[in-house]
Amino acid sequence: MSGTNAASGAAPCRFAHYFVICGIDTETGLEPDELAALYQWLEADRQGKDPDTAATGENFEQSPLKRTFKSKVLAHYPENVEWNPFDQDAVNMLCMPKGLSFRTQADSREPQFHSFLITREDGSRTYGFVHTFYEEVTSPQICSAMQTLYQMHQAENPSSDSPSSSSSSSMDSLASSLDEADSPSSSSCRSAACGGYDASRDTLFVSKALCLITPMPFMHACCRFLSQVHRAVTAASPPPLPLESYVHNILYEVPLPPPGRSLKFHGVYEPIVCQRPGPGELPLADFPLGQTFTLLGVENLVQLFNCTLLEMQILLYSQDYQRLMTVAEGITTLLFPFQWQHVYVPILPASLLHFLDAPVPYLMGLQSKEGTDRSKLELPQEANLCFVDIDNHCIELPEDFPQFPNKPELIQELSEVLLRYGISPVGGAPPTSVPTSTTTPGSVSTRHPGLKSQQALRELEDDGRNGNLGGEQLAVLELLQGNATLERLQALAKRTGVRVEALRGVGGEGEAQGGRTAVEEEELRNAKLNVQLREVVASRFTMMFADYEAFVIHSAPDLESWLTNREQMHNFDKASFLSDQPEPYLPFLSHFIETQMFATFIDNKIMSQWEEKEPLLRVFDGRIDKARLYNVRAPSLRSSNYQRCTILKESAQAIEQRLMKIDHTAIHPHLLDMKIGQGKYEQGFFPKLQSDVLSVGPTNNNRWSNRTATAQRRKDRHRQQTEHLTLDNDLKEKYMQEARILGKNLRQPKLSDLSPAVIAQTNWKFVEGLLKECRMKTKRMLVEKMGREAVELGHGEANITGLEENTLIASLCDLLERIWSHGLQVKQGKSALWSHLLHYQAREEKLEQQQAESPVSSCPERRKSESSIGMPSLRASVIQDMRHIQSMGEIKTDVGRARAWIRLSLEKKLLSQHLKRLLSRQALTKKLYKRYAFLRCEEEKEQFLFHLLSLNTVDYFCFTSVFTTIMIPYRAVIIPIKKLSNAMTTSNPWVCVSGELGDSGVRQITKNVLEMTFDSAFRPHTHIDAMFKCQNLGKLTTVQLGHDNSGLLAKWLVDCVMVRNEITGHTYKFPCGRWLGKGVDDGSLERVLIGELALPNADEDCGRGCRTPDMQHSPGQTRRVSITSMGGRGYKPTSAQIQEAIGEAVNSICKHFHKPEKERGSLTILLCGEVGLVGALEQFFHNGFKSARLFQKTVFVWDFVEKAVAYMESADQMGDMQETAPLGLTCVSLCHYVSAINSSPRNIGKDGKFQLLVCLGARDRLLIQWLPLLVECPVIQRMYEESALLRDRTTVNDLIAVLQTLHDFPITLEASLVKGIDL
Repeated sequence: MSGTNAASGAAPCRFAHYFVICGIDTETGLEPDELAALYQWLEADRQGKDPDTAATGENFEQSPLKRTFKSKVLAHYPENVEWNPFDQDAVNMLCMPKGLSFRTQADSREPQFHSFLITREDGSRTYGFVHTFYEEVTSPQICSAMQTLYQMHQAENPSSDSPSSSSSSSMDSLASSLDEADSPSSSSCRSAACGGYDASRDTLFVSKALCLITPMPFMHACCRFLSQVHRAVTAASPPPLPLESYVHNILYEVPLPPPGRSLKFHGVYEPIVCQRPGPGELPLADFPLGQTFTLLGVENLVQLFNCTLLEMQILLYSQDYQRLMTVAEGITTLLFPFQWQHVYVPILPASLLHFLDAPVPYLMGLQSKEGTDRSKLELPQEANLCFVDIDNHCIELPEDFPQFPNKPELIQELSEVLLRYGISPVGGAPPTSVPTSTTTPGSVSTRHPGLKSQQALRELEDDGRNGNLGGEQLAVLELLQGNATLERLQALAKRTGVRVEALRGVGGEGEAQGGRTAVEEEELRNAKLNVQLREVVASRFTMMFADYEAFVIHSAPDLESWLTNREQMHNFDKASFLSDQPEPYLPFLSHFIETQMFATFIDNKIMSQWEEKEPLLRVFDGRIDKARLYNVRAPSLRSSNYQRCTILKESAQAIEQRLMKIDHTAIHPHLLDMKIGQGKYEQGFFPKLQSDVLSVGPTNNNRWSNRTATAQRRKDRHRQQTEHLTLDNDLKEKYMQEARILGKNLRQPKLSDLSPAVIAQTNWKFVEGLLKECRMKTKRMLVEKMGREAVELGHGEANITGLEENTLIASLCDLLERIWSHGLQVKQGKSALWSHLLHYQAREEKLEQQQAESPVSSCPERRKSESSIGMPSLRASVIQDMRHIQSMGEIKTDVGRARAWIRLSLEKKLLSQHLKRLLSRQALTKKLYKRYAFLRCEEEKEQFLFHLLSLNTVDYFCFTSVFTTIMIPYRAVIIPIKKLSNAMTTSNPWVCVSGELGDSGVRQITKNVLEMTFDSAFRPHTHIDAMFKCQNLGKLTTVQLGHDNSGLLAKWLVDCVMVRNEITGHTYKFPCGRWLGKGVDDGSLERVLIGELALPNADEDCGRGCRTPDMQHSPGQTRRVSITSMGGRGYKPTSAQIQEAIGEAVNSICKHFHKPEKERGSLTILLCGEVGLVGALEQFFHNGFKSARLFQKTVFVWDFVEKAVAYMESADQMGDMQETAPLGLTCVSLCHYVSAINSSPRNIGKDGKFQLLVCLGARDRLLIQWLPLLVECPVIQRMYEESALLRDRTTVNDLIAVLQTLHDFPITLEASLVKGIDL
């Protein structure tokens, strides 16, 4: 990905664009760093103090040797490059992120190397490579200024002997001017030698930086070139040519290597080789990936990689800039074929500290100060933060995110690759192979516990990022510091990777195998390791997304219309894609396909119809085509088996071949047409270069520039020809920026202008971005949910799964956390939302207490009762919902509590209302948030709450379905029928409530819970009210209601049972409308009732009025009355209606089984509900049934079944039937089932027994065998009229054919239906 911009149209193929020198400007002298002043302003603002009274850069508490002074760009060549304008402020800030650093002769002054990158607004990148060294200060003014500052410091702080008395502010490390990390022993050295700075006694040194700015990240080559230039300055004899020749050569005469080729060019002393991957290979990545794995360990790195893919906020933390850059680039190169789309600042300067407040995904690097405790680092938001402590080899992960598919196998394969190169897969261990040479920046320092001095010595020796010694004795180290000849010898030894002790046995350049130096050998090893590690990860994506093209939706006729309507279009069929993936991959993939990087990848795919393919996409598609050619994917489709990478060897060989056989050699550095005598060589000082020879390139007399010019002319002609075919580039870029702006308004902060006004403008962009993201998320949630409900109503196809719904809700929780952490005054706890809620809770409880003490108490806000009579109303209270969450012992963290509270509020349709109430306490909001925070922008806040209010139009069970193990209080109210006098009973009633997750067990109801309520006409009504607590039952499906038939009034007429979940407020109504008692109705002492979610009252607050389709409930009184012909009144369905009802019931069961397993809901409702199979068959059996007899009790269908079975069981009939074996077996099974139902200990009544027989027959696929037996039985003639459907052979055969379709499905019955049946 790094090299994508290199090949872009008009940019000539030059290896380096600029050579830059940064350091102290002797003319302006010592200036306090403005950035430090701005940093202090930001710190004061962050801590809620008045920023304008904050210090302005002068800080007398700190030793002047530790203060931040302004660095400047002293020179850059050329003056400007048309296609990459020079950004002076940004380059200066990133070359010297902490400004100028001063040292004395007592301090360590080892040169350092680090790199940086600048991301332009179009997403293209420019890389910078910096070599920082210390140069003696010759200006007497600066020495005397430093002396004066030191005396002032001593006068202010007479007690501080040691100069290391810096403030321990959490982010002060960024403002510190002295890199303590680079010289662990420096402060002890200095205080021991001199205790500070004395101009008469000490030599003062100041940092200076040499920088190359390049279009591609050739890190090793740039590092070697810069270290050779520095060596030329410090060597005893001058370099072979003036320095201008080498700088001119790399700027103008060294081209970028063409794709798939290698290039050799010449530094000051040795040749330098670099190579570039071919068109089908992974793009260039020159940062040592092996080092990233060594620093963090494979396990940690895979977790960090996972967080990056899911676009979390990632903060890297290290004392060393190069480590920050190495890890950031390492992790982003592993993303192939995807690209990080959000804020990317691997080195975050002090002045950009406010970017940590960014409520968007980011990948940033923060420089730590030695000894700074991680716990003191106050970060604005941590709910979705992955914190990577590079130096201590550990990471802190966000809560609750899906794991990368086949993670253990991936870790195993990566570990094997590392071990082949002698690198331990466990983080923190140094490489056990070839010693890392000077020119490989950032090798790992091992941390050994022990004495401070030993640790300091160890770090000084092993700290390869400074190009330090690699393990020699301290005596050798001290000897070298005083001996110039040995120092040069040592420098040579370091370059060749040879230890001092071994120098005697080695001659010349220390050549390794194949004529390569040890340095080149190490670079080759790094390059091979890099590509093999990346290939392992890339092959995972090739496997996972092998069929992605099949799900890309090409809906636009041309590019312009696609770009214009980008936001309204669905570009990828997510539901179909997920349904095609192996089950274990789904949690990760459902999150990943919602990310911006995946959306951009798909956008690039769609745009490739009209224009040239984006390079990463071209490589990825090529790999998929190749895999398809070899038919690798076919057998493993939908398989979650891990497939190892098969091209490790060939990918390493490609690199080795390029480096073995150099394809191109650049022109050698040569003498330039210069004025003689300028820039005179002076050892240890970098000369002033002649700008006139470096500001222009060579004349067109060399082959390379001629070739480039011709190629350029050809490209220009081609561009003019195609311009009329494509969109104007500016317009296209505008569309693309708008299309991709969601969630990433600022891909890269502007480094040039950092006034408070610009920071305010940045925050305003964040506010707009958050509002837009909220609109998009709520819209997506509504569209998906309503699409699914439309399916349940019979329209279209389902396009959301429970997994997808959960992903969308999790991303809403993340958005709310980011909104609440934007513009915080002071951070408290990891969740900003929960912290705000706790403040609100404390205030409200205090107010409640005061009201309780005062005589007049205001009535608490209540929600109206959701049922008719009986159910007391439930309070709609932010605090009450918080208390529910706080009482859940299963949730251990603030982030978890905040997410649970959001889910609960969303399920109760109170999210918008609760947040509005929370934000109505304006004094609290002002106390917690700065003036620019999202929550203090009135208009945006109102729009945000309105978008959340729209979610009330659909039903979510996102709390109930996630927290399945918590204890929930339920309230059950049994309501008798009012009109009849003996509506109450003297017997002991009981209930058992069942849901999708289990049942409550039988709960006896004590008699003294009889309650009396009055309706609007002041008529009294009695009902039984019982509370019980049990583990979450999920959505409720059935209630078993019964009594023990004791006492005088043992008969009981029940209207319905209401059950409410006291946490979520969901109320279910279980209609009954039947008697329970012996000798009345069908003699049932217990009934199984089917529930429906009760509608809120019409006068309920408007937001809760809209809802999803009703569930079905148990057959109500009217239908039962008409069926059993009690008095013969009521509506009787026609035979056509009965047949249609049976068809519908069977159809619903078939649809149920065609849904994904997790989406099916309750089968009990489809079997026993209002329009279920049992009810439809009951109507079929009741058609033409001679049930009501004069002066006789009512006859039920079950009576017919029992008589038929009795007839079959009579000895002579059984004998006749057993002659035909299959019929005999069927007859036995029917008799067995009826006998088992009758001998059950449950008193479920005759209708209940018929329901049970139908359910068991459907489950065991026996219904269609039993029907002919009942039809053939002579009992039918006595009990059914001639016109009955059951006596019409054709109709019965049709019914058998319809029921036959149920045999394809595994019907399972709820425990509440089959309790007590022994078959």
